[in-house]
Amino acid sequence: MRNKRKEALMIKPYTHLHVHTEYSLLDGSAKIKELLAKTKELGMDALAITDHGVMYGAIDFYKEAKNIGVKPIIGCEVYVSPRTRFDKEKQDLRYNHLVLLAKNNEGYQNLIKMVSQGFIEGFYRKPRIDLDLLREHHEGLIALGACLAGPVSRPLLEDNYEKAKEAALLYEEIMGKDHFYLELQDHGMSQQAKVNPQTLRIAQETGIPLVATNDVHYILEEDANPHEVLLCIQTGKTMQDEDRMIYEGGQYYLKSPEQMYALFPYATEALENTAKIAERCNVTFDFHELKLPSFDVPTEESPEEYLRRLCDEGLAMRYTPVTDELRKRLEYELGIIIQMGFVDYFLIVSDFIKYAKRQGIPVGPGRGSAAGSIVAYVLEITDIDPIKYSLLFERFLNPERISMPDIDIDFCYERRQEVIDYVIHKYGEDRVAQIITFGTMSAKAVIRDVGRAINMPYPEVDRIAKMIPNELKMTISKALNMNEELNMLYETDEKVKYLINTALKLEGLPRHSSTHAAGVVISKKPVVEYVPLNASDGVITTQYPMTTLEELGLLKMDFLGLRTLTVIDNAVKLVKQNHGVELDMHSINYEDPKVYQMIASGNTEGVFQLESAGMKSFMKELCPESLEDIIAGVSLYRPGPMDFIPKYVDGKRDKESITYTHPALKPILENTYGCIVYQEQVMQIVRDLAGYSLGRSDLLRRAMGKKKTDVMQKERDIFLNGDGVDVPGAIANGIPKEIANQIFDDMIDFAKYAFNKSHAAAYAVVAYQTAFLKTYYKVEFMAALMTSVMDVTPKIRQYIDSCKKLGIQVIAPHINEGYAYFSTKDDCIMYGLAAIKNVGRNVIEKIVEEREKNGHFKSLTDFYNRMDSKDVNKRSVESLILAGAFDDFGGKRSQYMAAYKQIADGVATNRRNNIAGQIDLFSIGGDAEEGNAFDDHLPNVPEFEMKEILNFEKEVLGIYLSGHPLDKVSGELEKYITHHAVDLEMTEEEGAEFDGDYKITDGQQVIVGGLLAEKRVIYTKTNRKMAFITLEDTTGTIECIVFPNQFEKFERVDETKVYMIKGHISIKEEEAAVVLVDDLTTLEAILNPDQEVDHILLRLDASQRTEDIRKQLLSIFAKYPGKTRIIVESLEDNMKKPFPPKYNVQVNDQIIQELKNLLGNTCVVVPKSEK
Repeated sequence: MRNKRKEALMIKPYTHLHVHTEYSLLDGSAKIKELLAKTKELGMDALAITDHGVMYGAIDFYKEAKNIGVKPIIGCEVYVSPRTRFDKEKQDLRYNHLVLLAKNNEGYQNLIKMVSQGFIEGFYRKPRIDLDLLREHHEGLIALGACLAGPVSRPLLEDNYEKAKEAALLYEEIMGKDHFYLELQDHGMSQQAKVNPQTLRIAQETGIPLVATNDVHYILEEDANPHEVLLCIQTGKTMQDEDRMIYEGGQYYLKSPEQMYALFPYATEALENTAKIAERCNVTFDFHELKLPSFDVPTEESPEEYLRRLCDEGLAMRYTPVTDELRKRLEYELGIIIQMGFVDYFLIVSDFIKYAKRQGIPVGPGRGSAAGSIVAYVLEITDIDPIKYSLLFERFLNPERISMPDIDIDFCYERRQEVIDYVIHKYGEDRVAQIITFGTMSAKAVIRDVGRAINMPYPEVDRIAKMIPNELKMTISKALNMNEELNMLYETDEKVKYLINTALKLEGLPRHSSTHAAGVVISKKPVVEYVPLNASDGVITTQYPMTTLEELGLLKMDFLGLRTLTVIDNAVKLVKQNHGVELDMHSINYEDPKVYQMIASGNTEGVFQLESAGMKSFMKELCPESLEDIIAGVSLYRPGPMDFIPKYVDGKRDKESITYTHPALKPILENTYGCIVYQEQVMQIVRDLAGYSLGRSDLLRRAMGKKKTDVMQKERDIFLNGDGVDVPGAIANGIPKEIANQIFDDMIDFAKYAFNKSHAAAYAVVAYQTAFLKTYYKVEFMAALMTSVMDVTPKIRQYIDSCKKLGIQVIAPHINEGYAYFSTKDDCIMYGLAAIKNVGRNVIEKIVEEREKNGHFKSLTDFYNRMDSKDVNKRSVESLILAGAFDDFGGKRSQYMAAYKQIADGVATNRRNNIAGQIDLFSIGGDAEEGNAFDDHLPNVPEFEMKEILNFEKEVLGIYLSGHPLDKVSGELEKYITHHAVDLEMTEEEGAEFDGDYKITDGQQVIVGGLLAEKRVIYTKTNRKMAFITLEDTTGTIECIVFPNQFEKFERVDETKVYMIKGHISIKEEEAAVVLVDDLTTLEAILNPDQEVDHILLRLDASQRTEDIRKQLLSIFAKYPGKTRIIVESLEDNMKKPFPPKYNVQVNDQIIQELKNLLGNTCVVVPKSEK
């Protein structure tokens, strides 16, 4: 009896071998962690991962499976091309599916090579392999026949049994005996009912073994609906669309062994085979085993000797005198670098940075914790003195924490690729790759995605999404706990509950893959020997993200492009050009009071990290006097630490008010006026007060940041009482228990937000350098700044405003003195020629080359004569004229526009005649009269009106340069508006540690004004008109939405007038704020209410309401088209009826007089609009 019960409790052997995780992007919804937990719960001890065509999740899956005691089987469901992987015609879209499982590490190597080639060579809608690849790389792999799209099932569906049998035998021949299995699936589909019996027959006739699988795409049976929603998100459909993609039957979940045995009572062997295959699959990974490339030492020395020599030379160069303390620090760091095996790493980084500097490519002073290393400083990897700023090496490289050092480098963003190309050339193209990154469904985004897919009305979805707080690492669950209103809606509204429950299932799933902005991996052997590769638009990336690559021991570097470095470099070149001064930005005075005064004035537009409105006001309050203040400023101005700004400012202003919990804290916190600002300070506190080693203190700092309560309790005890081995503890060091506890609490509080000082110091240096340039060379600095944002019109506009405040004039581009970039002339900034639309950089290069070779152009005729006709087409010349580039030739822009075609034709005819052997009059050198041959023959036409000149400038430059159409009324406009366009933009700073922010809030009431730049009228579902309009003021553009209830009013407004809009703000994630219009009028109507007419009333009796009078009225209306309605009132019953809108008129004295002449004075009434 007991044995029978024991048998009943025994779980039948079964392993799922066909499983899609979240990394079958927007197709699988099974999150790896939950999937494996469910596998274990169902009593299965192994599981495979077989995502579609990719291996993105293989390592995450492996680690989590090992972690919970489930055996991981690494595989992939590949796409096999019907012909070769190189054939890419319509017929080749009919690829087959095939499941491949790695039996051992050789199999894994073969699998990653095939999956990589699928992308690099075989991509055609999907990454496809072919039979040639399979033959070459089949060793160590087991193949399964896959789903209905498999090579055997597909011919069976088409009633071609012999072809199916041939395919089965072919795959067995390629893979080897017992390495190809026919696959049975049953999701209740009629096609499977047709295919399965014939698959069994093939197995009997050929002896090829069987497996039974379930094509898992989600975890639980009830996940079928969220999975359907996910498919809608992928295909852009809604759940109401009948033609949407659907997985029929709802059976694609992780079934228990019992369910699988119940489903296939006729194929017990096929079920048992799954467990046997699982036993045969044994892939292992070695983590943290370094696979660094070797550095090719140019001398006979060993890498270690070479590194020591470079460090010694660098130490003598960086420091005078070289003290024992410096030598000791260098030796200590070198000892750890050698012990941890990172000698080649430092040599590689030092080499490509020195290459960049030799090539004149601007390199940042440092980034991240690497600035804490004296080795990095003496090797010129960083330019921050770690001793001067008390930066800690252990924050960068900790002997007690095995992890790769992380040196991220900023380069000039225009030349960053040159450094990457150097690395590729030096280490080999196949050993360098860029890195993949995944965009995931964040809390707000998934609510919006699901809302669209379930066809929920937009305003309802928008309201729910906006209830989710804008905080880092926000989740829907956190939002439900934080926002009572959201939680109440969730509990009481079924539709909201369904939306949120579905979103919860999909939240956090990877949505798409892209290339990491900066990450590059460099490996010892070809990258494909270690990881699978992905290819997109010709860019080859790894299939594993950055953290996974590091765990696998691969060398990852961030080559970042920092625009500000380019700005500094260009400004320095302009300073040399204009003043003959050669600036070395590393040796400028970093203690210059004038620079700190400029920062404290808040006039910091363009100053790195210090130009946002919030940072400006912080700097005004702080009045920095040293680089330490800027370092602290960069660290404190982030969500969280901002709360400590008042304490920091008070301490700086009144040193006497600073208190320390214990005197031992003073030397550590003195520089930051008693506040813990940096992670390094947390490390120093536990070292100095409790006797931790710096390595151990870094581990504590990391633990504090993760806020694990149990770990913190244990660490608190060690901090107070020591660990009985290496750490004596604060109490043993003479600190009272209560005070030690208080200090520990403070550290936990600050550790959540504390910043890496090394990173802040490096960025503070860049901030100071830009501030220095703005203080002493403002014209050159602003010109370089505008060049860097040449393609970003709103930024150009903003910086031109800054120039006005600084008294710098920005003048039109100039054909004889301008360059592609913004240049300087007599304390003015000349607009860059490359910023003119339709004028390519290659054209500008030719113009500058010709000008420098043969002198200034004397006229448009001279310009056409000297330039090759293929370089200067009609559009580019038009744009140059309208931008004002030819103004100095003496003609009007209107004249050049009227004459340029004729001039071009004349020059072209002359060239043709030349070629035909006729005499070229222009080439006869010499006499004075012939000097006029280059004069332009311009028609006598008046210049464009100012309004036209400005509109043309806007068209070709993106901005108004000679003025602004609102200049005349801006004083009046300012009296009535509450916000400008610039106030509605999201403020983002380069290099900022957190996302940009708005100066306004969702739902806020605003009044804005400006000219109508664009309008788009649409019809609502109820056939009412609404409009999307763009207003333009002097600072930028404002998007507004006019709903049907305001549309009639909008239609009546004269489009040439200055609009005044009252409305409220709507903010959506990652989009500009828009104004929802509540009311609108014009500035003219506000300033001259008596002149603004709402409608004209014609009071007519029956004798006047005749067809003849109607025709006469219509002819009058046709002469004065406009926006004002005509309403007829019948005197008999006082009924009012408007003429259709197409007869609306423009009101002026003439029309009123004509109407009175026709109808009589008393019949024409002109009421004023209601204000």
